[in-house]
Amino acid sequence: MTSRSFRAVSSMLIVLGLSLTLFRPALAGPILICKNYEIGAAKSLPWGGSDWRSVKSDYDINRLVEDTTALLTPDMPVVVRMETLRRAVIYAAWARIDREVNYAKRSDTAAQDLFSRLAGKSKESTIQSASKKPDPMKMFDAGFFLESWKQAYVEGSGKKPADFDGYLLVKQAIALRGNDPEMEFAAALITSVRQDKAAHRAHLQKAIAGAPEGSLLARNIINHFGRKGQTIADLRASLAKN
Repeated sequence: MTSRSFRAVSSMLIVLGLSLTLFRPALAGPILICKNYEIGAAKSLPWGGSDWRSVKSDYDINRLVEDTTALLTPDMPVVVRMETLRRAVIYAAWARIDREVNYAKRSDTAAQDLFSRLAGKSKESTIQSASKKPDPMKMFDAGFFLESWKQAYVEGSGKKPADFDGYLLVKQAIALRGNDPEMEFAAALITSVRQDKAAHRAHLQKAIAGAPEGSLLARNIINHFGRKGQTIADLRASLAKN
């Protein structure tokens, strides 16, 4: 092989490598829980700092179910819901396995109790009548929490997550909403570690297409799928090329 051919092949391999890794979340580890979602000044569960696991040591874990469900109002933006559910998972998981944190009270069933409440609300929302349609937010909450809980679960610690695909609930929520770039962002995160790369790409395209430059959604997409200094326009152009 000539030096020119070698350089050409090397360049092709570099481009291929970049295209394969371009839209993987910019974080190694459980992608739904190991990086905060930016929510600005929006209200969520109490938090102790900027780290992804900055739980407040004095938070009463027995309040988790009521506090979380009370926050998940119909008008709460999807990205804020994602961060609230992420925090709930962290509290529930580390109430069981982190011996360094002194919670006032502990509950080995915190995650199960919260999922049961969210799933119950989701099930209730599917009962259609002449005056009521299924609530996509409730479906989304149950599905996103379940997928996040699965990523936080450690074998042998507490009860195992429900044996159900939360992504199906998220997809149903998207279908009911019609066009929701924030839900598409959540679905892109869920599918980024799955085999169906076509589904991941489709969700990410829709999320990017609906994210105005500089918006909260745009910042979150860049934080999870982009690189420092990139814009949504950069990601949109890169995705169009690959």
